[in-house]
Amino acid sequence: MTNLAATLMAFFWGTSCAHGALNQSQLEVVPSVDINRYLGTWFEIARYPNSFQGDCFASTATYSLRGDGNIKVINRCNEGSFDGPIDEAVGKAWVVDPSTNAKLKVQFFWPFAGNYWIIDLDPNYQWAVVGEPDRQYLWILSRTPQMDKNDYEGIISRLTPKGYDPQELIITPQKETL
Repeated sequence: MTNLAATLMAFFWGTSCAHGALNQSQLEVVPSVDINRYLGTWFEIARYPNSFQGDCFASTATYSLRGDGNIKVINRCNEGSFDGPIDEAVGKAWVVDPSTNAKLKVQFFWPFAGNYWIIDLDPNYQWAVVGEPDRQYLWILSRTPQMDKNDYEGIISRLTPKGYDPQELIITPQKETL
């Protein structure tokens, strides 16, 4: 089992068991997500610190439809540097709120599943912000390795009213080009 996979298991154990029912109604998600438009590769721009990505460079998440209607998830990063070995975790996600498609569960190891809530989303699906109801985890994602400064600042300005502290964000090292 890779480091990323093992620690993702620990993350999802914590969010699904210890924190799963707390404060879920207090975090608002976006009104609607077109899952087909959301599929594809996202580059991690920034995140809250966590134990399972401590040494990750060039982190990405790739989503694709599975034959059973769920979503295949591939989280990938280079360990220690841009040239470091690739660490990868493969899992699945499914929509738990079909009225918006913005609340999902992600699972890397059965029976553990964690919350994956889309709390901010570009109308053109060029960036997204993913959190969870206890606000212990947060990711800012973009379709490109770098994000427009105005888009990023706009996201940051909307985090505090959602109960997140932007000062806790760590910028994810990404290469300049694809």
